[in-house]
Amino acid sequence: MKLATYKDGSRDGQLVVVSRDLSMACYATGIANRMQQVLDDWSYMAPQLQDLSHELNHGKARHAFPFDPQRCMAPLPRAYQWADGSAYINHVELVRKARNAEVPANFYTDPLMYQGGSDDFTGPCDDVIVPSAAMGIDFEAEIAVVTGDVPMGTDAQQALDGIRLVMLVNDVSLRNLIPGELSKGFGFFQSKPATAFSPVAVTLDELGDAWKGGRLNLTLQSTWNGRKVGMCDAGEEMTFHFGQLIAHIAKTRNVRAGSIVGSGTVSNKGVETGKGKEKRMEWPKGYSCIAEKRCIETIQDGAPKTEYMQFGDTIRIEMKGKDGQSIFGAIDQNIAPPGGNDSDSEDQAPVMDTAQD
Repeated sequence: MKLATYKDGSRDGQLVVVSRDLSMACYATGIANRMQQVLDDWSYMAPQLQDLSHELNHGKARHAFPFDPQRCMAPLPRAYQWADGSAYINHVELVRKARNAEVPANFYTDPLMYQGGSDDFTGPCDDVIVPSAAMGIDFEAEIAVVTGDVPMGTDAQQALDGIRLVMLVNDVSLRNLIPGELSKGFGFFQSKPATAFSPVAVTLDELGDAWKGGRLNLTLQSTWNGRKVGMCDAGEEMTFHFGQLIAHIAKTRNVRAGSIVGSGTVSNKGVETGKGKEKRMEWPKGYSCIAEKRCIETIQDGAPKTEYMQFGDTIRIEMKGKDGQSIFGAIDQNIAPPGGNDSDSEDQAPVMDTAQD
């Protein structure tokens, strides 16, 4: 089934069930009003929602209406936990190579992860609000899962059983704030503003054989200012699958229902082209964040040239199934200052090279 949360003026919105083709929806009234209710009592409520989904997909649901992504909040508008990993080691390798640094050996055996703010998520079509374009605005196209309860000490394989829903992510980063924060030795904070999620979250059965071994084997598309910049394979090169990421959190604590776990930037390896002096690395599948593009440029040409996002820019993140149909709907956002005013010339500061892991 596919679930979404409609805006209704409250903090947690109204739970709706969405048809498989994303054309129709109906309120889950009588079963649950909010997404967290379902996650807290999954074994009882999920089968009822599944029945409603079946009726909706067969044109039999009462009071069905056309689905409108513009009315969506994040599927889980606020969460008990938002933990984002860096599951694609190629992303780390690119960042390190661009600054002539080695990747520590334990990065290949122990996931990188940070804990982000979970009290204020952004809807899929809401503006990305940033105080200043000089902060180095970047999108990050990712995948995330929402968990049920996972006990402390659960291993990676068992942790897969705790996954309830899957969705897409735009984990916005303010690159020019990151170096100062990391230099303090305590990690990201102000450099990670509100995260956005896809219009719908889906159960694993909606993914069919594309979901295998805790990985989603489909292409994640990123379109910046109307230009497709990323067609990245989300499955094959995912170093740590979602079970491993969840188990990493659960090593020393319980993971409670309503926790969101992100994959980190989806990233694919480059390929070598040409011969002799013409030999060169290329990345034909593109990129899922601008920082990675800047690392690629540094590796290829010695310096980055692509600037970060400016006010008025747009970013669209989407994933389609093997039938060509959108699975989660699209994250489709504009970059805007507080109040939605036009960008101020004072905000157009020089772009700094601030790539990080």
